[in-house]
Amino acid sequence: MVMDVMAAAERIEAAGGHVIHMEVGQPAAPAPRPALEAAHRALDEGRIDYTSALGMPSLRERIARHYRDAYGVEVSSDRVIVTTGSSGGFPLAFLASFDAGDRVALAAPGYPAYRNILAALNVEAVDLPTSAADRFQPTVEALKKAGRLDGLIVASPSNPTGTMVGHAEMKALADWCTANGVRLISDEIYHGIVYEGDTVSAVEVSDSAIVVNSFSKYFSMTGWRIGWLIVPTDLVRPIERLSQNFFISVPTLSQHAALASFDGRDELDGHVRRYRTNRDLLLAGLPSAGFDRFAPAEGAFYLYCDVAHLTNDSRDFCRRMLGEAGVAATPGVDFDRARGSGTLRISFAGSTAEMEEAVRRLREWRRL
Repeated sequence: MVMDVMAAAERIEAAGGHVIHMEVGQPAAPAPRPALEAAHRALDEGRIDYTSALGMPSLRERIARHYRDAYGVEVSSDRVIVTTGSSGGFPLAFLASFDAGDRVALAAPGYPAYRNILAALNVEAVDLPTSAADRFQPTVEALKKAGRLDGLIVASPSNPTGTMVGHAEMKALADWCTANGVRLISDEIYHGIVYEGDTVSAVEVSDSAIVVNSFSKYFSMTGWRIGWLIVPTDLVRPIERLSQNFFISVPTLSQHAALASFDGRDELDGHVRRYRTNRDLLLAGLPSAGFDRFAPAEGAFYLYCDVAHLTNDSRDFCRRMLGEAGVAATPGVDFDRARGSGTLRISFAGSTAEMEEAVRRLREWRRL
């Protein structure tokens, strides 16, 4: 649905209107300079042939070193699989882990593509309704009530809520999954964009979990379509075969750029500081426009806003907000089919000036 909102916003812009884009999770900044320079070098040298389906060895080794540097855990590069973004990683992980008819649990609200990809594979998505009391994250207690399960997807920081799973909670979830033969898949694509608390990777607490990550968010490389998986050793060959048949290889130009992006950390950390400024600005300014009920945005770059006191139809509310105020946001029904009619997601990945203008527009709109 977020892409439908984006398309509607583009139609307004094509007609001469101006829209502040807060609907899509896309950093406003381009790829870091070292990545761009590496891409230019690769083009100049003509180094754009196929690579291994698992990815360039140098990139796999650099990702493995990232886990030692960032999390203090040794991960063999043999377990690293480069993918066409996290969106390419999820089907590979799901196909390698589940069979048709399996049941996979996930938090509601949650990223809608999980459910849609699982449905395309004839795997049942089992919603775990969450609330502010459990910080919109799965719990062992909820898993125990969900019936037979074959998998669990955890996202920390979460899209859309921005909440995170702590070390003790991640270990409890991982231990329960191991004890019950459930495959844990940890979506970590917003790692690096964190404002409160410590970031925990599933590889710190489980040898059987699958980690999904991406260069799209922290590394600001959305359109380059490159990400990675960390998988148990026994899944490397099955996923390699799937990747060979589906994709042959990940775009080589993007792999060269991704390898160099690790050298742009100062630049990338500056983006995170801007996201924090944007988050704080919205949290301070939006209540005066009637938006005053948010999930705790500990990471990522979203505010998940309860607007049930303003509307019982978040689709229509977002449509009117776009058409009348020129501010694009995503209806909550994209993330929670049962309760999303009273919520919406606001992205603060844009510039601080845009956030200030959005607050001003929404204040004026709510006075109408």
